[in-house]
Amino acid sequence: MSSIVSRLAVLAALFGLPVIGFAGAATAAQDHAAHHHDAPPAKFVKIADALKNPGLAFIPGLGELWVDPATLPAGPFLGYDKEGKLVNVTYMLPSAQVDKNKAWNNLGTAVGGMKIDHTDVHVSGAHPGVMEKHVHVINWLIPHADEVKRLGTYPHLH
Repeated sequence: MSSIVSRLAVLAALFGLPVIGFAGAATAAQDHAAHHHDAPPAKFVKIADALKNPGLAFIPGLGELWVDPATLPAGPFLGYDKEGKLVNVTYMLPSAQVDKNKAWNNLGTAVGGMKIDHTDVHVSGAHPGVMEKHVHVINWLIPHADEVKRLGTYPHLH
C-alpha cells in the first residue's frame, strides 16, 4: 500500500496537485525533493562530464545540467543556477520516438515531490547529448520572471 501512496504523492507533486489524505507520503516526497534542491542524486553527473564537453558546464537558459547517464537521452536533466539551486527538471524526448507513440513511464520518480511552477515545451534540433530532433519538456521550479535573471537566455527556449 505504501508504494501506491508514494506514487500518488509523486504524481500529484509533478503536476502541482494537492495531496489530500496522504500527509505521510507527501512529507516523504517533500523531504526527497528538498534533498535534490541541495545536491543531485548520487547517480547523477554533470552533463559536461558525461559528454566530455566542458562547453556544456553551464548552458544559458537551462543552467548547470546533471543527469543519470543510464537515463539518456530522455533524462531527467536537473538544472541548477549559478548559486547551486535546483531551478528546473528537463526531459529531452527524441521526436522519432514521439512519432512512434513511445511511452516514457515514470520519468519523474527520481525527482518526485517537487512543486512545479510552470512547464515549457520546445522542439529542438540536434545538439550534444541528443543528436537528433527532439522535444524539451522543462518543468520549472521558479517563476518565469526569474528564469533569465538566474540562468541567462538560451535562444531556442525564449
